[in-house]
Order: sequence, then structure tokens, then C-alpha cells
Amino acid sequence: MRQPVGIILAGGQATRMGGGDKALLDLGGAPLLSHVIDRLAPQVAGLALNANGDPARFADFGLPIVPDSLQGFLGPLAGVLAGLDWAAEQGADALISVAADTPFFPCDLVPQLLLASEGQAHPLVLAATKGDAQTKSKSRSGLIRHPTFGLWPVALRDDLRDALRDGLKKVVLWTDRHGGREALFPSDRLDPFFNVNTPEDLAHAQALL
Repeated sequence: MRQPVGIILAGGQATRMGGGDKALLDLGGAPLLSHVIDRLAPQVAGLALNANGDPARFADFGLPIVPDSLQGFLGPLAGVLAGLDWAAEQGADALISVAADTPFFPCDLVPQLLLASEGQAHPLVLAATKGDAQTKSKSRSGLIRHPTFGLWPVALRDDLRDALRDGLKKVVLWTDRHGGREALFPSDRLDPFFNVNTPEDLAHAQALL
């Protein structure tokens, strides 16, 4: 399989942050999105940003802007679908997705996802970390899946489109349907998939940085 391309998901409404673009919030003197780009760009063959509304606000980043193709804020899967359609235009076989509000995700995200996909007819892998006894959103394997961080097959984009049109919103229901796997990442010292949802989260990210 050729090196996948990447999509940064920034199409949400940021309601817990009071609206606006979380990706443009300042973290350590640079936009949050800049930290995400710096981590993902070296790992992929090409990179785009999934965002809705006026694309001009992201012009300084020099990335292709890919809006959701389905209307109604259908969640991260709509962004993944938009990324898959863009990836198909680039001639790519697979897409890596990351969230625009998660500045500390692993620098080896892509190689680990690719490793976990070995032997799959359609590479489909979600990042995961270990859960604890109080965690409710664990998979059958006992791991916490992070559905905005994944490896997605371009070949299944029309299946995903049909599922979204039929009302599917939960990522893992679709990935389980297609034999999706999990790639385990260490989280003992820091949750690498910590994301900025609130002003308090942003302050915590600043402290971590």
C-alpha cells in the first residue's frame, strides 16, 4: 500500500469552547492547528483540512480545505468521508484522520496504524489506549478507541456515504461492521489523545506544553 494522505478534522461547532474555531486558539504562541500540522505532515504523503464555512480563515496554513459533503453536522464521520473523497482525487489508497484539537498525539501514529492493518483487505484501524474500571466507552477488547484518529480505506468511501445517509453517526458501529482493528498506544504518563474542549482544557494543554 502506498503512503496514506492525511486529513485534519476541524469541522465541529466547538460548543463547549463557546463556538468559533478551536483550531485557531493560541497554544504556546502558535495556533493549535499548527501543532497538529507539525505532527502529522511528516507522516503522510499529503495533507488537507476538513472545515466548514469560509475557507479564507485558514489561508495562512496553505492546506487544501475540504468541507463536509453531507449537510447537517453529522459528526466526525462526515469529515472522514470528505477526506476519503479528497484522497481518492489524489490517487491514494488510504487516509489518516486526526483531530484539530489534539496537539499531543503520537509522532509515530501513522506507522503504528499501518502496522496494525497488516493483512487486512481494506486497512481500517482506530487508535486506542488502555481503559480502567470506570471507563464506559471501552471496546470488546477492553481498550478505549479514539475514533477521530484512524486509518481509513478509500475503497469503502461509498459504503460510508450510504451509512451516513441512512443515519449512522457512531464511528465504531461502522468500523466494527467492516472488521476494524485497534492500534494500542501507551498512555501511562500522558494521554496522547487529550483534546481541547473547554477553556480549562486549553490551560491544561499550555501547562503540558
